[in-house]
Amino acid sequence: MTEHNADHKDKADSFPSQARVVIIGGGIIGCSVAYHLTKAGWTDVVLLEQGGLSCGTTWHAAGLVGQLRSHANMTGLIRYSTQLYSELEAETGLATGWKKCGSLSVARSKDRMTVLQRTAASARAQGVNVEVISAREAGDLWPVMATDDLQGAVWLPDDGKANPSDLTQSLARGARMRGARILERVQVTGITVKNGRACGVETDRGNITAEIVVNCAGQWARKVGQMCGVTVPLHSAEHMYIVTGKIEGVHPDLPVMRDPDGYIYFKEEVGGLVMGGFEPQAKPWGMQGIPEKFEFALLEDDWDQFEPLMENALIRVPQLAEAEVKKFYNGPESFTPDNNFILGEAPELKNFFVGAGFNSMGIASAGGAGRALAEWIINGAPTMDLWPVDIRRFAGFNNNQRWLHDRVKETLGLHYAMPWPNRELDTARPFRRSPLYHLLEAKGACFGSKMGWERANWFADKGQKPETVYSFGRQNWHENVGREMQAVRERVALFDQSSFAKLLIQGRDACRVLNHLCVADIDVPVGSSVYTGMLNERGGYETDLTVLRLGAEKFLIITGSAQAVHDADWINRHINDEDYVTVTDVSSAYAVLALMGPQSRSLLQKLSDTDFSNAAFPFGQVREIGVGYATAFANRMTYVGGLGWELIVPVEFAVGVYEALQEAGQEFGLRDAGYYALEALRLEKGYRAWSRELTPDINPYEAGLGFTVAMDKAGGFIGWDALVKFKADNLLKRRIVQLTLDDADAVLWGGELILRNGVPAGEIRSAAHGHTLGCAVALGLLSHAEGASKDWLEQGDFEVDVAGQRYRAQMYLRSPYDPKSERVKI
Repeated sequence: MTEHNADHKDKADSFPSQARVVIIGGGIIGCSVAYHLTKAGWTDVVLLEQGGLSCGTTWHAAGLVGQLRSHANMTGLIRYSTQLYSELEAETGLATGWKKCGSLSVARSKDRMTVLQRTAASARAQGVNVEVISAREAGDLWPVMATDDLQGAVWLPDDGKANPSDLTQSLARGARMRGARILERVQVTGITVKNGRACGVETDRGNITAEIVVNCAGQWARKVGQMCGVTVPLHSAEHMYIVTGKIEGVHPDLPVMRDPDGYIYFKEEVGGLVMGGFEPQAKPWGMQGIPEKFEFALLEDDWDQFEPLMENALIRVPQLAEAEVKKFYNGPESFTPDNNFILGEAPELKNFFVGAGFNSMGIASAGGAGRALAEWIINGAPTMDLWPVDIRRFAGFNNNQRWLHDRVKETLGLHYAMPWPNRELDTARPFRRSPLYHLLEAKGACFGSKMGWERANWFADKGQKPETVYSFGRQNWHENVGREMQAVRERVALFDQSSFAKLLIQGRDACRVLNHLCVADIDVPVGSSVYTGMLNERGGYETDLTVLRLGAEKFLIITGSAQAVHDADWINRHINDEDYVTVTDVSSAYAVLALMGPQSRSLLQKLSDTDFSNAAFPFGQVREIGVGYATAFANRMTYVGGLGWELIVPVEFAVGVYEALQEAGQEFGLRDAGYYALEALRLEKGYRAWSRELTPDINPYEAGLGFTVAMDKAGGFIGWDALVKFKADNLLKRRIVQLTLDDADAVLWGGELILRNGVPAGEIRSAAHGHTLGCAVALGLLSHAEGASKDWLEQGDFEVDVAGQRYRAQMYLRSPYDPKSERVKI
C-alpha cells in the first residue's frame, strides 16, 4: 500500500455510529474545518465525502491566492491562509504546491488605475505589503506581457499560488493525525433533526448521531440545506481556463498576473501559462440539480463563451497566438448572490453550520475561513466580525432558484468588474417592492437594492434620466442630492424607509429578555422609544436598533434593512426554554415613512388631531396617531439630525398616507428624498451605522457611544463584563471619529487610508459629500497601540489618501453640524 493510499485507509474499517462533529464534503473547506477543529482539540470529528477528496470543484480550481479584500477581516482570513499554506508541508509531510510568487494587477484605463491606487491605499491601511508601479516596471516583472496600452499596475509581493488537490490532501492528513476520521464514497441522504437542532446525518451506509453537523458540500450545499429547511443560496456557473505548453520567457517564479479590464488572469504552470477569467455575462449550470456522481468531472468545451477572454489574453500576451493549448478546463463552481461566501450557524436550525459558496475564491479563503468556522463552532459565536460572509445576511426568499440563476450571471463577473462607488447589481430586479414603489418610480426615483428591497437612492429632475452614471469623481446625482438635503435642513422631506426590518417582541418576559440584550434601559414607560445597541460577550456590537415600547409586554424593534434574519436569530438564541417570549418578523406588514425637517411638525398637524408640540410629543416618544384616514404609529426619532417623525404605517394604508402628506406638504415645500441624501445627512451629524462604524469588533466606547450604555442597570446585559474590564484597563486604542476635508472639491467614497502626521493610522468607514457643510464628510476608525487619547487625536495633523493624492482633513470628536443637537429637540 502506498503512503498516499494509506492516508485514505482509515484507522477503523467499521462505519461510525456517532461523532461530536460530522462534516459533509471533502473539498478544501471541509478539510480545513476538520483540520482546525482537531488542532483546537476537538478530535471526535468525522468527515464524509460522496466521492474522493477534492473531487467536486476544488480539484479544478486555478489555485490563486490574492490577499487583499475590501474588508479588513476578510483580508486577515486570507493572510492567515498564506501563512498556513507555507507551513503545512513541514507539519504533514505532504506538499501543497504553495509558492509565494507575488501578484500583479494591471490597468488599461485611467479609471482602473484609480481603482489600483485606491487598492494600494486600502492595503496600507490593512498592513498588506503593496507597491504602485509603472507599466515598464510591470513589464520587467512579467516579461511576456505587452505593456504599451497600460497605465500602470500594483505589485503585491506576498501573494501566491497553490495546488488545490495537494493542499486538500495535506489538510486532510493534518486532521487525521489528530484523530479525525475521513470517509470517502459515503452519500449523505438526510439530516436528523430533533427539537429544532441538527443531531446527526443519514447516509447510504448508516446513520451517524452528532452534536454538530457542518455543511461544506460545495455546489451540493444548497441541496443539503434543503434536506433540513436551511437556506444556502448559491448556484453553479461554468468557469473556464486553458493550460498552454511551454512559452519562452515563462519561468517558475513568474508572478500571478491579473488584467481585470480584460476579465483575465494568468499563472505559470510547468513552463506554460494557465489563463482564465470571469466574463461579464456568465453561463449558469445545473438548473435541474447537480449530479451526485459528478466526480473529477468537467463540462464540454465552450470556445464561444471563452472567446472574449481569449481575445483579451492575446492582447496581453501575444505569444499565446503561437502557443500550444494543452487542455481546456470547463469546471462548474458555485456562486452566491453577492459574490461573498457563506459561513456560520444556520438561523433556521441550531447546531447546523455552513461553509460554502466560495465564488472561485475557495483556495485563497479556505485556510482562514476553515479556522473562523471552527472557532464559531467551538465558541458558539464568531470570534471576529464576519458580517460580509455571515449566513444570516440572507433570507429564505434568496433561495429562489430562478432568481439565483439570473443573479449569478452577473456575480461571477464581479470579480473583475469595475468596482464603482455605489455600484448596484442589475440582474434579477426588481425583487422586493414597497407599496410606494410605483409612485416613486413615476416621480423619477433612481432605485438601488438592499436585502432585495428596491429603495430610492435619489430623484431625477424633470427631463433627467433616473440612472446613475458611475465615476470616481462626483456622479450625476450630486446636485440632486444636494437639493434633497437642503429640503431636509430648511423645510421638510419625505423618505420611504419601508425596507427597515421590523421585529415584534411580545410576552410576559419580553421586557426582561430585551433588557438583558440591550445596553440601554428598555424598562421605560409605554410610549417611549429607545435607541440602543446589542453586544456580544466581547463587548462588540451585534446590532444597533430602536426599541419602541407599545405595551407592558409588547415591543416593536426597528432595525437595518439587511438585519432582519440576523437580529431575530440573535434575540431568539438568548431566549431560554422557560421564557415566555415570541419574536415575529413583521417587516412586510408595515411601511415606514420618515418625515424630516423643521416644517415636519406643521405638516403633520394639518393631517392629525394629535398634539405634536415639543411639550406634548417630546423626542424619544411613540404615539398611535390618526394621519389622514389612516391610523399609524408616529415615532419621534431621527437619522438625519433634525426635527422629524418616523411614521410606521400598515401597508394597506401606506399609499393613502403618502398621498395625504404630498397634498398637505405642497405649502411647506415638501420634497421626496432618497438614501444617498439620508447617508450624507447622518454623516454630517456623525450618526454611526451598523456593519460600518459599529461592528462585532468595536465596543460603545471605541464608537463614541458610551453615553448610550446603562452600566448601572440592574442585572447588567450581555457584554457588561467585557465593558467593565475595558474601562478598568483604561486604554482606548481605537476610536471612531468624524472627518471633513479642507478641499471642497475632493470626493470620498469610503475605504480610504487615514494618515496622522504622515503615518498610516486608520481607514474611512463611511463617506459622502456634506452639502450643508460644503465638503466631504466621513466617519473613520483610527488606531494607536499606545492609546488613541483625546490629546493624541487633537494634537495630530490628519490627511486622507484618495487614490494616491493626500488631502488635509479636520478631525472631530463632536459633530461640527449642530453639536449640541438643538435642532433635534426643538
